[in-house]
Amino acid sequence: MPYRMDLWVDGGCRGNGTEWAIGAAACVHKKYHGGHDSWTRHLPSYPTPTNQRAEITAIIMAQEQALEKFDELNGSPDLDIRIYSDSRYAVGCLTRWIYTWANNGWCNSRGYEVCNRDLIEEASDLDDRLNELGDVEYIWVPRSQNELADEYCNDALDEQ
Repeated sequence: MPYRMDLWVDGGCRGNGTEWAIGAAACVHKKYHGGHDSWTRHLPSYPTPTNQRAEITAIIMAQEQALEKFDELNGSPDLDIRIYSDSRYAVGCLTRWIYTWANNGWCNSRGYEVCNRDLIEEASDLDDRLNELGDVEYIWVPRSQNELADEYCNDALDEQ
């Protein structure tokens, strides 16, 4: 029987794209019998934090948590991971555009280098590892359905 994890993620940035920007990411594992676990991460000051970098970082956190949980499980069951994000960009990076970008030498449709390539490639590598252990799905949700992850993300931004 597969082990299922529902992970809700959010990333945010204050001063988006400016030299004084701060960014944070949050991941929440909602448990089936109530309660949840949460993790947050502050984005480094270089490269300059942006909302997009924060959203992809949040997905990376969820992927890392799923891999850590797998290491703790007995019997090595198949994983069934669902990562929920309110970022169409972050979900699209991992479900649609990455294949085109990789085939185009990491250039976008305008011929420019893909932004956030470092994080997208890291997320792709983690995605590959998770897919070897089961299934992983990236699901866009409206912001109103992602309030808990948003709250943790804002708390992490407030700490900075």
